[in-house]
Amino acid sequence: MTDNHVSGMEASAVSVLKRAVELDQSGRFQDSLVCYQEGIQLLIDVLKALKDESKRGHYREKIKGYMDRAEQIKAQVNQMKEDGKYHEQIKIPEDATGFSYEALFKPYISSALSEVWVEDPYIRHTHQLYNFLRFCEMLLKLCSKVKRIHLLTSQDEQADKTQQSSALSELRDSLGGQGVTLDVQYSSTIHDREIRFDNGWIIKIGRGLDYFKKPQGRFSIGYCDYDLRRCQETSVDIFHTKHTKTL
Repeated sequence: MTDNHVSGMEASAVSVLKRAVELDQSGRFQDSLVCYQEGIQLLIDVLKALKDESKRGHYREKIKGYMDRAEQIKAQVNQMKEDGKYHEQIKIPEDATGFSYEALFKPYISSALSEVWVEDPYIRHTHQLYNFLRFCEMLLKLCSKVKRIHLLTSQDEQADKTQQSSALSELRDSLGGQGVTLDVQYSSTIHDREIRFDNGWIIKIGRGLDYFKKPQGRFSIGYCDYDLRRCQETSVDIFHTKHTKTL
């Protein structure tokens, strides 16, 4: 491994661990834990490549310190989950970027996740239907064991309902080809937005899945990559419960 490669890994580790500390200090423990784990692995890779024993000792100390903090956070989060007191809030500022569905939901998606409930009254119009499609794609990408997705939404009484029902029917067939069942139900009284995973995590986004701004054009940055798409200001509240919905 070249010196440049090692230096690149060192820089990446510093960046990730700096973000881990920032998230830790702001109380975003689950997000910080993911960054600590990623950063620690990068430092371990650097350690394996180093030959200088003094540097190796320095990195061993660093790794131990970060591992100890990661274990403390894990124990703290597990205790809060056990007590039913876990609550975390993420503020998404106006025009912020970096809040794609994958970036937002990844810390709460475990390998055992198999069932998801989405309650969002605004999965009606074209861009909202695409949002839901992207959310489903994110689930399939991050967790191969997802087998059932439930959607509770509303119908626009003043618009043609054909587009909504046709799009969701097409998505149902497409997910079925991936071994995933999509269950769609409608409610005329739904108002709250909530996403619930069967591993106990509950995510409530003030604007639901529709928190992205319209891109400036079809060939502008952020049109395809939602990490680069500007957001509308909203808040995200994350809870954990040992009791999840059942069919």
